[in-house]
Amino acid sequence: MGSDTEVEKKKAPTALAPIAKPLAGKKLCKRTLKLVRRASEAKCLKRGVKEVVKSIRRGNRGLCVIAGNISPIDVITHVPILCEEANIPYIYVPSKEDLATAGTTKRPTCCVLVMTKPAKGEINEEVKEKLKSDYDHVVAEVAEVTSSMF
Repeated sequence: MGSDTEVEKKKAPTALAPIAKPLAGKKLCKRTLKLVRRASEAKCLKRGVKEVVKSIRRGNRGLCVIAGNISPIDVITHVPILCEEANIPYIYVPSKEDLATAGTTKRPTCCVLVMTKPAKGEINEEVKEKLKSDYDHVVAEVAEVTSSMF
């Protein structure tokens, strides 16, 4: 019986959905989750299927990050189609728990929409610049992964 400090807990491998493509690699996943965390701190994040779908239909632009281990998969199958119709880049990450942690919520999250502008109010210019540069970098990598897929 070891405590958390003695023995590092291993995560059980999660079952990925068969539609989870394009799936972010380790490096891209880490960068994407870092971007989600930054966007959450700047209040430029929409969490959950309902909010994301509503934002996309209203014409908001951004990067859609979808968890790959959703069960039942029917919950998110329409999100990639909406993203493609609206020309919004999207990427799958392996874990909904990691996505929630990055989005500063305890509840596991299916998908988030990272926007470069906050829904309400204004953000500091320095924070805005850093968020925009990270966003552009991740979107470029997502485009590269997506193009190599087809």
